[in-house]
Amino acid sequence: MAEPTVIATIGSTDFQVQLDDGMHKWVADEPESLGGRDTGPEPASLLLSSLGACTSITLRMYAKRKDWPLEAVRVGLSLTSTAEGTVIDRQIVLTGPLADDQRERLLQIANACPLHKILSGSIRIDTGLAPA
Repeated sequence: MAEPTVIATIGSTDFQVQLDDGMHKWVADEPESLGGRDTGPEPASLLLSSLGACTSITLRMYAKRKDWPLEAVRVGLSLTSTAEGTVIDRQIVLTGPLADDQRERLLQIANACPLHKILSGSIRIDTGLAPA
């Protein structure tokens, strides 16, 4: 599977960014209080959305493979940045007649989601200028 590629483009509308992965298009923006138009989620919300989506999908896949009675997953996420670093708080609600050991295992599996591994590991960002 190829790694995802996303193109982010900003034009003359302050802070509104068009995002495109070749199959889908979406928008990021800043709230009006920061000079944006609030036409889409702010970048931090997009980051949290990625982790929430990945966590939910990973748990659904695992429960389906095990034939466990997982009816729904709700993942609440928040981000706090301090001088010491950034903390992401992730609260997971599992709905369905799951046994206690199944619930505990699903919480362990949440940490195996690919985005959790990326965000909790070492990250390097290589930046260069591409031709216009």
